[in-house]
Amino acid sequence: MNPTAIRTVDFRGRNLSKSQYRSELPRADLDIDAALIAIKPILDRVKVAEESDLLDLCEKFDGVRPKTIRVPISEIDAALAGLDPKVRTALEEAIRRITKVHTDQLRDEIFTEVVPGGEVTHKQIPVDRVGLYVPGGRAVYPSSVIMNVVPAQIAKVPNIAIASPPQSDNNGLPNKTILAACALLGVTEVYAIGGAQAIAMFAYGVAGVCESTDLVTGPGNIYVAAAKRALRGLIGIDSEAGPTEVAVLADASANPGEVAADLISQAEHDVIAAAVLVTDSFELANAVRVELETRVSKTKHQERIRTALAGNQSAIVLVDSIAQGLDVVNAYAAEHLEIQTINAKRDAQTIRNAGAVFIGRFTPVSLGDYSAGSNHVLPTGGCACHSSGLSVQTFLKGVSFIEYNESAFTDIAQNVITLANSEDLPAHGEAMSARFESKTK
Repeated sequence: MNPTAIRTVDFRGRNLSKSQYRSELPRADLDIDAALIAIKPILDRVKVAEESDLLDLCEKFDGVRPKTIRVPISEIDAALAGLDPKVRTALEEAIRRITKVHTDQLRDEIFTEVVPGGEVTHKQIPVDRVGLYVPGGRAVYPSSVIMNVVPAQIAKVPNIAIASPPQSDNNGLPNKTILAACALLGVTEVYAIGGAQAIAMFAYGVAGVCESTDLVTGPGNIYVAAAKRALRGLIGIDSEAGPTEVAVLADASANPGEVAADLISQAEHDVIAAAVLVTDSFELANAVRVELETRVSKTKHQERIRTALAGNQSAIVLVDSIAQGLDVVNAYAAEHLEIQTINAKRDAQTIRNAGAVFIGRFTPVSLGDYSAGSNHVLPTGGCACHSSGLSVQTFLKGVSFIEYNESAFTDIAQNVITLANSEDLPAHGEAMSARFESKTK
């Protein structure tokens, strides 16, 4: 049995810039350019596909040929009927909590009277149709069904479709628990297809199978991310979600067993998952190393976890102080950031860059993955510096409705004409002055 290894990055005695910190905390080595090349034939095929082409792609990439791409409603209902009652109860409670949090994200319509007779109303309008992707590789993700569907439903998206890879152990249907989660949420448009081909199906539409969508959300592997990048513009996307990652900022007050367990929990996802501990306590760092060895040897997916922890994307990072540690984690911009310090709530207030922040020892990432009420579809790879996690707003478009009466128009017309001429766009000004011409006729 190989020992559990995780590298050390030592920032003690060094005051670096944000970009310097980021350069020494590399993520998993992902060749998105190679993935884009690899998926191009798939995208080209799906663009002109019939259902038989989609079935061929399922057989090639998932090792199983579904009877149909669209999952019969009877199979969705049967999955719910056969669901373990304890799992159903847990899913229903997760739905309740996630619904409560996301309902509070709705924004009111904003009315602004710019001047008497001139008004702008800003409305939040849902997209017409969304395609939600639920992965089905090393693990089963009914939780991702909930995280995608609930905010879309709260946003009042009128048409919601889900795609999830066909499973050889379920007669070419998506995983039964995933189908059961769809049933709990009342989603009946479900497709047994995964990977880049699923994203392309949502983007292009396939006659007689699936209408095209306006937006695609949900995490997936590098080929899913590549397809979202390639098709962005034709469709809207939430993000190009990469390998999962957790950063834990901890001081000597943290429990090393709990910190180790949290690092392991995210390393369990994938061999390229990132697990990073940032600490000003050398003693904690050593204690966490001991706990990692003990705990990894007892867990189910130990080889996968060991590979992830030993990868270049994982590390124990030593800093001089929690203040420096905060600079490090803000530069790293983790998908999941835990704060396990003696002043966790105060320290969390200085976080600017993270997909989600988990404060204190009783708020592990696992809680957020399922039942905290927050969303677990989050920006990865440092994208938390500029992007947000999935929310109700993901499924809404801001649209302004402008109305000026004659008096308000007349009052501002000359300013608009002046600005139009200053930009050498005289026809813009003429569109204003034309209103005065019509008054004299």
